[in-house]
Amino acid sequence: MDTKILIVDDEALLVKGLKYSLEQDGYEVDAAYDGSEALDKANRENYSLIILDLMLPEIDGLEVCQKIREKSQVPIIMLTAKGEDINKILGLEYGADDYLTKPFNILELKARIKAILRRASTKETKIGEQIIQLDNFTINTLGRKVTVNGKDINLTAKEFDLLLLLASNPGKVFTREELLEIIWGYEYFGDLRTVDVHIRRLREKIEENSSQAEYILTKWGVGYYFRPNS
Repeated sequence: MDTKILIVDDEALLVKGLKYSLEQDGYEVDAAYDGSEALDKANRENYSLIILDLMLPEIDGLEVCQKIREKSQVPIIMLTAKGEDINKILGLEYGADDYLTKPFNILELKARIKAILRRASTKETKIGEQIIQLDNFTINTLGRKVTVNGKDINLTAKEFDLLLLLASNPGKVFTREELLEIIWGYEYFGDLRTVDVHIRRLREKIEENSSQAEYILTKWGVGYYFRPNS
């Protein structure tokens, strides 16, 4: 399997266990034990996915995530301690795609890895409409680029997926549970905040006034939908 995963954590035993378990599933696994080493390896190697601990020596996980995002859209799963602010982890400044709270079940981590990699593979091979033009939005589905009023918008992988799904189905209301299943590809054990965080960040990037959204609207008590102006 030509899939390489980078594990970044300063807990040597945890890294050893994860590495062994993932290698048993056929993944090629690399490891880094502090933020500086993680950035060095992320800049030199081409990883399919990065598992990144929030609390790291030298450079913390949020800064590592932010620096990686400046150059790459590689999927990042953040490992966090209980009580960490999910808004920051999945936020505008950092752009992690997913998170797990320690201690976690290795089977759940593997399920999330498989879902992310499966979506990435589908995106690479899917043949279809490349450009979606809707109002002031231009969505390049293959290049995964978005412009609003001619301005490039820097979206994380999940933000792009959400916008593409909603904009491709104007007027259709998706429940948060449906969005979790479609975009994340697995049951999220009831943590619907993930959808809310991504929707809020997406609004901050594409709406002229995120507190009075024009495009991504809330159907109270149900979910979210995209409303074109035209």
